[in-house]
Amino acid sequence: MGFPTPFLQLKPKLIALEPPVGGYPRSRRHMRRLRCALNSENPPMTVSITGATGFIGRRLVQKLLLDDHKVFVLTRSATKAASVFPASTYPGVTIAEQGDWEACVRGSSAVVNLAGMPISTRWSPEVKQEIKRSRVNVTSKVVKYINHAGNADAQPSVFVSATAIGYYGTSEIHSFDESSPSGNDYLAEVCREWEATARQVNQQDVRLVLLRIGVVLGKDGGALAKMIPLFMMFAGGPLGTGRQWFSWIHIDDLVNLIYESLINPSYKGVGRTKGSPGEGQGSGLLLQIPLCGRRSQGHCPRHTNSSDYKKVARAFATTYMH
Repeated sequence: MGFPTPFLQLKPKLIALEPPVGGYPRSRRHMRRLRCALNSENPPMTVSITGATGFIGRRLVQKLLLDDHKVFVLTRSATKAASVFPASTYPGVTIAEQGDWEACVRGSSAVVNLAGMPISTRWSPEVKQEIKRSRVNVTSKVVKYINHAGNADAQPSVFVSATAIGYYGTSEIHSFDESSPSGNDYLAEVCREWEATARQVNQQDVRLVLLRIGVVLGKDGGALAKMIPLFMMFAGGPLGTGRQWFSWIHIDDLVNLIYESLINPSYKGVGRTKGSPGEGQGSGLLLQIPLCGRRSQGHCPRHTNSSDYKKVARAFATTYMH
């Protein structure tokens, strides 16, 4: 089974309400109560997350806490996690090192697996081994804890595991969807093993969601944070011919997709992220800049001449840096 189509339209419909006498409450506590009243069909969850200190994980934790869910941060370094999620600011977060992962998984209603060494580095043979090992080993450990959690009542009901569009390999002419075969390059191999490990979860009792994620864009980290400074200095430009496809998703859309995967029982199986001009929150702007990317999903970006880069760089500064 796949996702409902189109599965990226995640924003709920808002119900028009007459403002109460004196206006809406302004405090965060009152706003949370109002939000919970409007979303009472989704009871509070306890979510265990690997990779929570990363770019995607941090934003997911914030969204979950904003909706009054509890979060177990499964980490290898409690010191690093505590610096990212200080107890004074994140009272709903429990930080757990590897020895406590099993107990946290057993006490969770859902698990999100985002762990993995970043691939945006020079690929030596040792680094390539670690890229694969960091994903497969953590996923294997989490799957084992879910399967050993006991009866169905004690198990998490949903397991959302990240994978990547690298599963499809590369092509100069083809687009891919969830039914497309895997590629034959290194990243495709990593993704196949990554997904195969996640599929070992007990799917009779646990709903499995595999998200094949593209390049994640947001001003606070990821690929965009590395690219913006170059364009602000007017040093940005196309790589190669500049006609490569760039499959992307905005961080807000991805976090909403993960969140919807947790609460919506119709989300099951494999889903992929894709981008086209105009989708996301302002991120269509990036697609006007020819960048080297994986030709997997989405549409070919519009190509600009050199005089356009100054305009785009100024737009970057206005849109993303404020």
